[in-house]
Amino acid sequence: MCTNLRGFTFQAVPMNIRHCQDICTWSYEPPYDIYQWSSWAQMEAEAEEFGDAQIRETQYISILDAENGYLVGYAQLFPITGVTRLGLGMRPELCGLRIGPDFVRFLAEEAKRRRPNDIIDLEVLVWNIRAQKAYRKAGFVITDRYERPTPKGNMDFYCMVYQGEPALN
Repeated sequence: MCTNLRGFTFQAVPMNIRHCQDICTWSYEPPYDIYQWSSWAQMEAEAEEFGDAQIRETQYISILDAENGYLVGYAQLFPITGVTRLGLGMRPELCGLRIGPDFVRFLAEEAKRRRPNDIIDLEVLVWNIRAQKAYRKAGFVITDRYERPTPKGNMDFYCMVYQGEPALN
């Protein structure tokens, strides 16, 4: 658990169906709407990401406020040989409240706790400056840039690796 300046005490728990249903209703403002999920019915029917019970159980966690059980966000801890790649999402109404760095640092430390010998990294769209700032403040540094396919076509990404010490800028 980790308490931040906004009063949230983050706690990682297994993702359950109620969390999945909630996450699938989240609506982000453009251009961040690219991060919205399909409806829960569609995700479950197509066994897409956390709609697949096995993937949900082995790769996804929900992040709650331990005090009241409020779903703050989620993470995918995607295993690659020697690396745990973070995929993450935070409840839209919490974005921009400056809890992002604490949230992301908590996720990185949780991933490190679960797989202590792994490098912890994540991918971020090059245009997503808001996320990059939060990730740098959480202790991630850019190590690579590349293009890869997305549901919206090919896009440019940075790979950022967790160093454990927040960047100074």
